[in-house]
Amino acid sequence: MQSILWRALGRNTIISIILFGALLGLLWLVETYLLPCGEAGRGLFLHWHDPAWIVGIPASIIGVAYILTIRDPKNYTGFYAGIIMSILLGIQFLLQGQFDSTFLYFFVFIPFQIMSIYKWSRSKDDGGASFEPKFLETPRLILSIALLIAITAGDFLIMSYVNYGSLTPSLEGRAWVVLLLNGLLISSSFLANYWLIYRKTDSWLYWFLYSVAGIGLFIIVGNVFSIVLFTFFLVINSMAGIAWIKATKKENLYWAKIFCKQ
Repeated sequence: MQSILWRALGRNTIISIILFGALLGLLWLVETYLLPCGEAGRGLFLHWHDPAWIVGIPASIIGVAYILTIRDPKNYTGFYAGIIMSILLGIQFLLQGQFDSTFLYFFVFIPFQIMSIYKWSRSKDDGGASFEPKFLETPRLILSIALLIAITAGDFLIMSYVNYGSLTPSLEGRAWVVLLLNGLLISSSFLANYWLIYRKTDSWLYWFLYSVAGIGLFIIVGNVFSIVLFTFFLVINSMAGIAWIKATKKENLYWAKIFCKQ
């Protein structure tokens, strides 16, 4: 087990550190030397004074290693990193006052990842057949979409009440969009983590949606670093999704047969 962890997770962790080191270095150069506003531009990308931002850096590094590892549908050692990532992200969201995300990472995603490790360890006995990725059957796809809508709407109402004291607040358009995109982040990441347990290729479609929703949210909020970060996640998640789609056999395409020709 230790050798497997090092060959896959250890190597991808090093790659992730290098990628993030290069990203942070590039942003520092742009912020320090290329922005026309000079000193006024300091802090546009990098927020070293913010404890939540500091926690988010190792969380993101480990998260990328996690994605790079499970990009291989037969390698689930990345879920060990996923647990550490979830702990760090839970702390980050707690510091930011995003209590819905804090609850989700501590009490939902960590159990999901433990379940994934459990199923991975039990799948060794069938010659790897259980590792084959599959798309959802059409009834489950419909249920999954319904859950996406329901969780998004539920989080929208809960956070409306928490932030504004009403389930039907009189909100400006910007506030509506922020709450909606935040709910979409919650619902898409929930379904992405859940379907990964069962090796469903659809999980990467939800990770793609998660990345796009994050980009939209932080454009509205005006967090430039998070825009860059979620764009980076979009590329990483798309690469992993393409790898899983290519690894999905024709008989396992189900609803996706009309889009995927093999």
